[in-house]
Order: sequence, then structure tokens, then C-alpha cells
Amino acid sequence: MGTARTTHQLRKFRFERPQKIAVAMLLVLLGECLWVSARQPLSETDYQFARCGREMWERPSPLTGYFTTCGNIHDGILAYRAAGLPLTLGRLVTGQAATTSTWEMRHEVGAIKLLLRLPFILAGVALGACLWWVTRRLFGNEGGYISLALYCFSPAVVRASTVPNNEILAALGIFSAIYTAIGVSHALQGPKRKWRPRIVLLTVALGFTAAAHLAAFVVALVFTVIFMAWVAEERRAYIPTLLIVWVLGAFFLLFASYAFHPDAFSYVFRSAAGQMWFSLEPARWFFTAPENSAFTIGLIGALALYAVSRRTRYFGNTTPLLVGVPLMLLVTTGVASEPWLWALPFLITFVGGVFADALEARWRKAFLWATGALVVGQAGLCLAGLWGMTG
Repeated sequence: MGTARTTHQLRKFRFERPQKIAVAMLLVLLGECLWVSARQPLSETDYQFARCGREMWERPSPLTGYFTTCGNIHDGILAYRAAGLPLTLGRLVTGQAATTSTWEMRHEVGAIKLLLRLPFILAGVALGACLWWVTRRLFGNEGGYISLALYCFSPAVVRASTVPNNEILAALGIFSAIYTAIGVSHALQGPKRKWRPRIVLLTVALGFTAAAHLAAFVVALVFTVIFMAWVAEERRAYIPTLLIVWVLGAFFLLFASYAFHPDAFSYVFRSAAGQMWFSLEPARWFFTAPENSAFTIGLIGALALYAVSRRTRYFGNTTPLLVGVPLMLLVTTGVASEPWLWALPFLITFVGGVFADALEARWRKAFLWATGALVVGQAGLCLAGLWGMTG
């Protein structure tokens, strides 16, 4: 019975033309990231992430009262873990001594830049794959192509994917968590045997997000509850119980990321990692940057179409707009972060959805040319800006 079900699921997945096009676009993004990473020199921040990350995997708590020689990490431990893991695995494969410092290792391992940055490059590609999966299911092939193209040719995405940081990880976590929560809401309408895998997946996504940024976890949890209450309808009574499961599960995973070290984990609660406020400055900076001008024009056009066309105002388009706008205005006052980057996949999803609807109107040919010009323009700006990222 189980074998038959697995065979049926494998048959349902088809690697046909749409999937091949999406993979080709993601390979373009991967190529951009590898090109930038190969030409971008290592910085002091790179060394710090590498050194602290390696200590977490190899020699946690070397000093009494501290998690690493870098101190107790108040927020964003996931990026340190991600940066250090490939280096630690590389040390084990090459048989280097555990006492080898990152400063020495940079002379001994020629591929240290790729090893150090590979988890973040993969996170950027994974976020693109999630974006494609969501937008294609919501808006069809054309909506998926538009969204993925805008994502793959976003300078902000390439930049965030080629240096150790928590922002691309938090963006992946929030996007995955919110759309998984919507999937859980739909699953609650069906048989209970379909609930468990999605509930577990959402718990993991929330734990991943909490380890990237505590503020990102809070945001994801708030929107998870809002959209579940919106979609679940008759099953809303399950939300409080599920909320307890998700919060406890996420904090257990966060505790595990601190190697179950209570003192280091306590700094999560003693820090100001969850403090947030709103400001127009991030949006002003992003939308006035020349490298984002094509996307800015596309977003303005999508907002105009959303305002005047009733057919565009439905759940699939409204959801990313409701998330993207607050995130674009959000600032964290306790720790350094970039919530505007967390907002970007949602705004790209919104643009792709509205433009996909426009392509079904009677002015399809004009919208097709406009969409093509938007994508080509954004691609040109991104490719032209790659050289500026390697300085």
C-alpha cells in the first residue's frame, strides 16, 4: 500500500518543459553567485563568521561562561553554523588538525571562499525554487516565469547570497513558513493523515527562521496565525493547540542550535533581538536605487493594476502584498537586520501574480511586450551591476 502511494506520488511529479526552464533560470542565478563569490575578496566579516562557526561545531564553550571566543551570540546563530559547517567538514575530509585556525586555513584550502559562502548561495537558490513552486501553483507557468526571472536578476538577492549573513536565511525561512502555513490551513480541511507532515514541516521552517533572526520568527508566527485564521474556517479551533506545538518546537530547534547550552541560549531572551519599529527609510533607499529601477517600475505598474482591476484582487495576490508592505517598512531596533530583503520575495510574488492576470486580458500582446521589457531591463541592470559587487 505504501509502495503504491509512493509510486503514485513519483508519477505525479513530472520534469517537463516548465520545470526545465525554471532549473535553467536557477542555474543562471547560481552562475551569478559563483562568479561574484570567486572575484570577491574575503573580508573581516567573512573571517569572523568562519572562525565562530567552526568553534561552534568543533570546540563549543572554550571559555567559562562563553559559547565561543566570539562571545555569546545574541541573535542569528544560524549563519555562523552555516558558515562553519562546510569548513569543518572540509577539515575532516582533508585530515587537518582541529586546532587549525581559520586564519591559517585560508592559506591551506584554496576553495575556502566557496566553502564559506556555499550555504548562503544554496539558500538563495532554494528561496528561488520555493518562489517558483508557489507562484506557478498560484499563477500558472507565466506567473512563475515572471516571478522567478525578477528574483534571479535581483542584485539584492545576488549580493545577499554571496556573503555570510542571516538575511537570506531569514528570507527563506519567512517565505517558506508563511506559505507552508497556508498549505497547512488547506490540509486541515482534508483527512488527518495529511496534517502531520505539513505541521512538522512548518515547525522546522519556524525553527529555521528563529535561528536566523528572532524578529523574523515573530513576524512569521504572526502572519501564520493570521492566514490560518483566514483560510482554516471551520478548523480554527485547532489553531491554539498548533500554535503551542510550533512555538515549543521552534524554540527547541533554536535551543539545539546553541548545542543545548543554557547560558548561551539565555542571551536570546536577554537581548533586544525582538524589538521592532517601522520606518520609510528602507523603502526609500531600495526603490530609489538605480539597480532596482526596473523592478520599481514593475511594482508601481502592478499596484496600479491591482487598484483598478477587480480580477487581480484575490487571495493569491493579496497575501504577498499584505506581507511584503509591512516587511518593507519594518526595522529592528535591537539588532542589525534587513527586513526589506525579507519583503522582496513577497513583492516579487505580487508582481508576478498581477502581471500573469494582465496577460489573460484582451490587451495580452501589449502586456506581453511590457513584461518582456521589464524582465530584460532588470536582467540588464543586474548583470551590469555584478562587477560592482566584486570590489
